Amino acid sequence: MLNVFRSRPLILLGILLVFPLIAAGGPTTRPAATDALLARVCAKGPLLLHLPGVGGYLGVDRRMLAGLRDAGIDANIVVYDWTEHEPGIRALQAYDRNQREAQTIADLIAAHAVADPRSPIFITAHSGGCGLAAWALAKLPPDVKVQTVLFIAPALSPRFDLSPALRHVNGKMYAFSSRFDTVVLFTGTRIFGTIDGVQTEAAGFSGFIQPQDADPLMYQKLVQRAYQADWAKYDDFGDHIGGMARAFASAILAPLISPIPTTQADAQADSPHAGG
Repeated sequence: MLNVFRSRPLILLGILLVFPLIAAGGPTTRPAATDALLARVCAKGPLLLHLPGVGGYLGVDRRMLAGLRDAGIDANIVVYDWTEHEPGIRALQAYDRNQREAQTIADLIAAHAVADPRSPIFITAHSGGCGLAAWALAKLPPDVKVQTVLFIAPALSPRFDLSPALRHVNGKMYAFSSRFDTVVLFTGTRIFGTIDGVQTEAAGFSGFIQPQDADPLMYQKLVQRAYQADWAKYDDFGDHIGGMARAFASAILAPLISPIPTTQADAQADSPHAGG
């Protein structure tokens, strides 16, 4: 891995700059009004809802979504920037506001399920956005499920209980982690906390650990993917934004998004824990 950094010094420099940029707050693009978002998520056909990290909607998000399109993902892609013009540490630590944002996200997902109940819903999230996704899924109505969830470098604490969120996942939740993500998800979250307010290394560094009181049946839906050295050929070098690389999204992330439509009725019958 060190050989990669020696041959690509700009990558290491980028890693060192990522967390200070996020901590200070960086440029972001606030989405259109909620009414416009509702109209977009209610469009017929598969929905892919993307939740960026605490830095807001940035170039890394655009590159990841472009990679999905490169691979032929045919879905209505909607980005929801939940940071409210306050990216960085302010977004990371705004717990009460983030709960309200999570409810808004849940409302968007539910609106699509009502508008087109036979089309699948996919969720992708990066870093702090994974926390918003987990909370939003837990807030969904009992009969609403999504098909697939991709957590890229989740800034959640390792023992965060995913059971309530997983009850609303019909397929799998994939969580990508890397022990090379030391600047943001080891040092950074130990200092500033994870999105759920715990000062520890994040699950995006070491992986999720099933809590004792979690639902083991639900955790069967969680698929953890630790960083692999050969992912470097897809421009993922294990840092905080490696999993957002366009080539990585096209080669590794896109195949995980199932094109098979799933009705909400079928999803509800998937598990006796649905809606619990």
